[in-house]
Amino acid sequence: MNNYRPQGFSFLPTVVKNLLIINVLVFISTYVFKNTIGFDLNNYFALYFPGSESFKPFQLVSHLFMHGNFFHLFSNMLALWMFGSTLENFWGAKRFFIFYFVTGLGAALLHIAVQYAEIIPLQNAISDYLSNPTPERFEAFTFRNVPSNFKPVFVQLVDAWNANPSSMSIKDNTITLVKELANLKINVPTVGASGAVFGLLLAFGMLFPNTLIYIYFFFPIKAKYFVALYGAFELYSGLQNNPSDNVAHFAHLGGMLFGYLLLKYWQKNQFKRY
Repeated sequence: MNNYRPQGFSFLPTVVKNLLIINVLVFISTYVFKNTIGFDLNNYFALYFPGSESFKPFQLVSHLFMHGNFFHLFSNMLALWMFGSTLENFWGAKRFFIFYFVTGLGAALLHIAVQYAEIIPLQNAISDYLSNPTPERFEAFTFRNVPSNFKPVFVQLVDAWNANPSSMSIKDNTITLVKELANLKINVPTVGASGAVFGLLLAFGMLFPNTLIYIYFFFPIKAKYFVALYGAFELYSGLQNNPSDNVAHFAHLGGMLFGYLLLKYWQKNQFKRY
């Protein structure tokens, strides 16, 4: 992918600059609306699972501009500037724009695919339990399907129902709790530009593999090794599936995967300079 470098170098190129501005403005607007009139923009523009009533197709893009807190915003915007500025100067604005949103969309699609693989078996187990709720089946459902962060409440009902198996009120409570679990799983919003940022990180590592990245501004490591280690860490963390971990690791991997595929496509087809 040589001979595509635009003339000149900009410390803050056009697309990166506008992405930074939009993200900051959206973050401020989210804070102001929520704390003044109680209107949470995340309820509309964060990404929800397609099975949720809150899902809208535009969320596949809009969630890239939403962030959960200041540190989340700051870390993503710092990485966007650090890696994105170099890539936009190297590629030009239009190609960088395409790469950023393709990787962001790819990250969302892989995240949804992983959610689907987790949620559909859970929904099947819930439907099976609701077809014939008994103390024994509720106990089996609890220990096979309930994440550890939700399990204590379920275990309390397991013990109560085993102690009083004829209780209709406990039976009704288990049905309500199981339905609430289904709603919780499909209504967890995803926010942040991290998927696209990980795509930028992957591209930086492939195009400038021997460039030194300073971890915490002190420890140097070549970009190719940094990308490989970070990708391995994200894969390990995603496979661990820790219920207390609220990071969308497979979205990060999706950004890297689609970034890799797009770079290879451009290399293979000698994508003409914009």
